[in-house]
Amino acid sequence: MYIAGVEGGATHSTLVICDEAGQIVGRAKGPSTNHWAVGIPGVAERIDAMARAAKEEANLPADQQLTAVGLCLSGAEAEETNRELETYLHTHYPTVAERYVVCSDTVGSIQAVSNLGGMVIIAGTGSNTLLRNPDGSTHGCGGWGHMIGDEGGAWWIARNAIKTVFDHRDNLKRSKHSIERVWQLIQEHFRVRTLHDLLDHSYGRFCKTAYAGLCAKLARAALEERDPLCRKLFDEAGQSLARSVCALQDKISPELLRPSATGSTSALLDIVCVGSVWLSWELLRDGFVSQLRSEGFPHDLRLLRLTTTMALGAAYLAADTYKLSLPRDYTGNYDVFYTYRVVANENGNGNATDHKTNGRS
Repeated sequence: MYIAGVEGGATHSTLVICDEAGQIVGRAKGPSTNHWAVGIPGVAERIDAMARAAKEEANLPADQQLTAVGLCLSGAEAEETNRELETYLHTHYPTVAERYVVCSDTVGSIQAVSNLGGMVIIAGTGSNTLLRNPDGSTHGCGGWGHMIGDEGGAWWIARNAIKTVFDHRDNLKRSKHSIERVWQLIQEHFRVRTLHDLLDHSYGRFCKTAYAGLCAKLARAALEERDPLCRKLFDEAGQSLARSVCALQDKISPELLRPSATGSTSALLDIVCVGSVWLSWELLRDGFVSQLRSEGFPHDLRLLRLTTTMALGAAYLAADTYKLSLPRDYTGNYDVFYTYRVVANENGNGNATDHKTNGRS
């Protein structure tokens, strides 16, 4: 028995194959597997290519069907298109696997740390927050793509930087902070000289991932140079990500909450944080915490960072869906990088204390 899982991002994808002992025996990487970007046939072709490469690493024949594959893909929120992908794989690539389960990339992240459910915030190229309760019900906030949302993601941060420069130059909305360093970074990243030069990258040759690539340069300027505008952009991103948590507050099942630290009267919720933007937590933190505080979020939080690929969670999902035995140790799949605690002050309002930890308790 061999069970596989796919982490399908908007930019990169990973496939892993697990043996009966739950050990990863084959692994492969590939490009985006978001059907909105490359279409159903394109996604299927890329999954087949990754499966072949991973089978070769696992010393499996290319035509040996995997027992089951979990496909946790960016953009896979609709049942209709998910079933369409399954059918296409069975029809055009019958040797990949016997059966599939297809769902959003957010689900795989949760499955990597618990089979009970939980919450995940993805902040990579785009953004998406999902709550999965123990009864299988899911509730989301975001995940609508850059034309409608992606608040707190790398594209959104980059777009806000560019918009701030345009608005300032137009005298439409003057920035309180100097725009010069941000404009210099924009010019370097897109290799442009004028605002008009940037229009081709924004429309004619628009590429979401290329736009999002500016975010890393803004983060370095914020950390190393402490540029005020760069820091403000990430502070606003932290607020947006926290706002998505608060939006799902009323949907959280009590079964997901557990007792917090000694002396705390608040219950504790784990949140899996996935995506490159979380690497800039130092820049996001103040905005994230202040937003939780201002909205009176009632629970303590542990923010978890995966120490393994989310594709492993997708494999767990496939095993659980088809009631296949797949041994696992969840505690080895994550680290805790931040803990938020709610403390009642003398006015009865919530406040926050925090600490960093690499422990899992």
